[in-house]
Amino acid sequence: MTYDHVVPRQPARLPGLGVITREALAFARQATLLHRDWTARAPDAVLAGEDVVVVLHGLFATAGVLRPIRKLIEARAPATTAAFTYAPGPGVHELGTRLGQFVSAIEADVRIHLLGHSLGGVVARWYVQELGGDPRVVQSISLGSPFNGTRRARLMPGAVGRDILPGSEVLSRLRDGAAGGVPHLSVAAREDTMVTEQAVFHHGERALVQGCGHNGLLYDERVAGLVVRRIRESRRWM
Repeated sequence: MTYDHVVPRQPARLPGLGVITREALAFARQATLLHRDWTARAPDAVLAGEDVVVVLHGLFATAGVLRPIRKLIEARAPATTAAFTYAPGPGVHELGTRLGQFVSAIEADVRIHLLGHSLGGVVARWYVQELGGDPRVVQSISLGSPFNGTRRARLMPGAVGRDILPGSEVLSRLRDGAAGGVPHLSVAAREDTMVTEQAVFHHGERALVQGCGHNGLLYDERVAGLVVRRIRESRRWM
């Protein structure tokens, strides 16, 4: 696999703190945030021309786990963020439809960025590519998203498990119809043990973050830096 960007490992802040330990700490941090943001809510007030980043979490999580990266985006981009959240069970198509309703509730003439972790990245891309999206969406960004599927989906019940199996109809349609359209950046973690297949989209830019695992992507400042740069760069596209 060829990557457009490779983000090197960071020096360990504590000697002996390996990737497995850092991933365990990220998982524990995620657990402390799960109780937050159980319901989706569009931003209360935005102005024309602003950047709005809609974040989508992964399966068996809530939008609360994205609070730290939202805080960094709001401070550094700067941009307004909005959290789309959902309960486990629905498939990619249904979640994409709900995402469309959520985006439509943002009434201002703004630049919308879709940022999805794991399953959330697949849902974001399905929305812009297969459901027509919204003309205000300027890009989608995925973090550790199973665009090539994950064999662990066999353990997941219902439509969502079928949708993210390697070779599923959903993933095949995304692959075959992706050329052109809304720009996309895939961010993959070098030590991702959750999405063991290549966690990148078939089109667009690809970045590999070394020394990072699946959940660590949510709390790594290097990842937030990539997202912030993409938001700032998008202002030059318009």
